[in-house]
Amino acid sequence: MPSDFSSLEARNVIEAEMPWEARDVPVTIYERLKKTAEAFPDRPAFSYQITSGPKDKAETMTWRQTLEKSTQAANMFRALGVGEKDVIAYIMPNANETMLTFLGGMVAGIVNPINPLLEPEQIAAILRETNAKVVVTLKSFPKTDVAQKVAEAVRHAPNVNTVLEVDLLRYLTPPKKWIVPFIRPKNADATAHHADILNFNTELAKYPGDRLSFEDVREDRVAAYFHTGGTTGMPKVAQHKYSGMIYNGWIGSRLLFTEEDNIMCPLPLFHVFACQVIVMSQLASGAHGVFPTPAGYRGEGVFDNFWKLCERWKISFIITVPTAVSVLMQRKVDADISSVRMAFSGSAPLPVELYKRFEQTAGVEIVEGYGLTEATCLVSVNPVGGLKKIGSVGIPFPHTDVKILRHTPDGPVECAVDEVGEICIDSPGVFAGSTYTERDKNHDLFHHDVYLRTGDLGRIDEDGYLWITGRAKDLIIRGGHNIDPAEIEEALAGHEAIAMAGAIGQPDAHAGEIPCAYVELIEGASVTPEELMDYAKVHIHERAAIPKHIEIMDELPKTAVGKVFKPELRKMAITRIYNAALKKAGLSARVAVVIDDKKRGLVARITPDQQAEAEQVSHVLGQFTNPWEWAE
Repeated sequence: MPSDFSSLEARNVIEAEMPWEARDVPVTIYERLKKTAEAFPDRPAFSYQITSGPKDKAETMTWRQTLEKSTQAANMFRALGVGEKDVIAYIMPNANETMLTFLGGMVAGIVNPINPLLEPEQIAAILRETNAKVVVTLKSFPKTDVAQKVAEAVRHAPNVNTVLEVDLLRYLTPPKKWIVPFIRPKNADATAHHADILNFNTELAKYPGDRLSFEDVREDRVAAYFHTGGTTGMPKVAQHKYSGMIYNGWIGSRLLFTEEDNIMCPLPLFHVFACQVIVMSQLASGAHGVFPTPAGYRGEGVFDNFWKLCERWKISFIITVPTAVSVLMQRKVDADISSVRMAFSGSAPLPVELYKRFEQTAGVEIVEGYGLTEATCLVSVNPVGGLKKIGSVGIPFPHTDVKILRHTPDGPVECAVDEVGEICIDSPGVFAGSTYTERDKNHDLFHHDVYLRTGDLGRIDEDGYLWITGRAKDLIIRGGHNIDPAEIEEALAGHEAIAMAGAIGQPDAHAGEIPCAYVELIEGASVTPEELMDYAKVHIHERAAIPKHIEIMDELPKTAVGKVFKPELRKMAITRIYNAALKKAGLSARVAVVIDDKKRGLVARITPDQQAEAEQVSHVLGQFTNPWEWAE
């Protein structure tokens, strides 16, 4: 049974048992997997269905099968020249082969999940940064361009010597299974690169599954690279060690899951929430994970069939993110979900109104947690079965030390109770000093050489609960006055028509920046920007925080795990403000695009390059803080 984690006192009891270093936990991922497979060989481990229907074909691997196939995968990667310090990248939607690549890749070498939604140049940049030797990806398939993008990326990644292709055709049933071979897109680019192309499952079958062909050295080491960001600009790559992953799994097993739990996880298997929290917790507890459709929550019909899928699989835990919760609230609960005990939400703060709406509609307790890629993941969670403080991300996990620090001329100082500062953490998941693969990115990343600076602003209240108040870089600084965008977003999220809101600072010639907001409406809702502005004036109590512009969008730009992607909103705001200023000045120049420059931040590129207007353009745009340049 999971331990009591209903209060800070209960958490302290667990931590006081012994130091983390003294805990009897496996050293390697293979050792962890073997223990679970031996304990629960015939229990289900991972279930996958390529389509979302509650009666559609599904493939389930038991823990015995998962161990055997992961062993085959590890042996296959070693035979392809992968050593402990070599990298296997995968650019894959969710599938059982994705899971086997993740597990077998960590046993053989270093696995590097990459977001398949990235553009080829960004995928190539990650492949070069990690020196990937082997790439696992899709064979060309209808309704996806992953194979084409990866082929282009591999052309620009000289160290890749092998591409293993996974054909999703095997998951389909007739008549779709008969049709796909005739409509499969031609991937002419696949032969345009230097790497060998092999079939994943054909190769896998060549290797033994009853033993490793190499020694599983019982030492802690880096076994995964996870990129952060990457929807624009070049992402950073965080390093994860066995110890951090084992810690994340231990938390899930000790506090939440047993082998009898069924976990619904429609999250992508390139993200830490799915991989380092859920899969690692499964490995430690023996719980069963269900992964519907290649695209998870983004998959066709997943939201429409969600509650029926929960009934089919007798789900006890739902893993979700705020944007998914918002969409689910627009669907009637049309199935027997009496097996569901809890929903666990992460990746972004959950608006208070959305929290209340979910618990009332679904009748399920929702627990909000906090984690980040740089810390392998888990940091804190609302106490299970204990006092929930809506809007808080709860209390730190055992063996995780959270401090709120602020800069002073004399160095970092710990903040008082309820004083806002930067959230800094020390835990077994933090790889102190070497968080990122790129050495320069680790500069100034730690306080006292121990506490990872998260870049998140927050406070700890008198009961030890952690509250996130915003991103340090998200602060709207209006004439030197700091405005927390969360205050604006929380207020707007309380409007009955609004599903999600994102607040940023838009350029302003006088104040540097002033607040503006972009919103996405609930399906079928109707409201005007003027009505929202009136609502904001009533519900945002700080006058300086009232947005000067509110824009309704069909859909807010989001990351793959559902966070509102604010760099895209900032680009939109810069374009709108700069173009309005140029037009007002009677100039023909306009913003062609806003780029993300590593050193200068967001830069507006102006076209056409008319030297006759150069001085006037310089005068107009010089009033703003964001730089600009002529488009080439």
